[in-house]
Amino acid sequence: MTPPDENDEVDPLYFEDDRRKAKVFDSHLLRQPLSVLPTHKPIVLGGDSTVTEAVRAMQAERRGCVLVTEDGTPASKLAGIFTERDVLLKVVGRGRNPAVLPLREVMTPRPEGLSVDASVAYVLNRMSAGGFRHIPVVDAEQRPVRVISVRDVVDFLVDHFPREIQNLPAQPGGNLARTREGA
Repeated sequence: MTPPDENDEVDPLYFEDDRRKAKVFDSHLLRQPLSVLPTHKPIVLGGDSTVTEAVRAMQAERRGCVLVTEDGTPASKLAGIFTERDVLLKVVGRGRNPAVLPLREVMTPRPEGLSVDASVAYVLNRMSAGGFRHIPVVDAEQRPVRVISVRDVVDFLVDHFPREIQNLPAQPGGNLARTREGA
């Protein structure tokens, strides 16, 4: 391949030496504090809010859960979590009316929360061991600070390995997903 003309705009990584050392997934990444993960303020509602209100809030913010506090504000103690999985299993799957169903009846009460100084390794451990896709992060008084999702962890990894992940060739015979749901 001929080198670019001095007036051409090029990606310097394209002409980089292929023998350069590959990035390695090591424990340094896992020891990072969870503050390195993407940050989103949690959606917080009260236990008397309806499932319909929760679903609309999740849709508006493109989130997979809401946190439920004692009085519906982030300034009070975390009481529960309501996720998209709860919509399927506890509402739709049981034929319940979301317009009148209060969150306190279908939320997961007293969810496991992470402290603000937890590491990425601990986030992964809790997600794997607990089967969680969302984990609340709480302060010392158990007030919600944020929510960590599996997507946040995946985005963190992609940010650290963009060349290795985003430049993979298509798999032969593979059907690439066109939407978030794979359809």
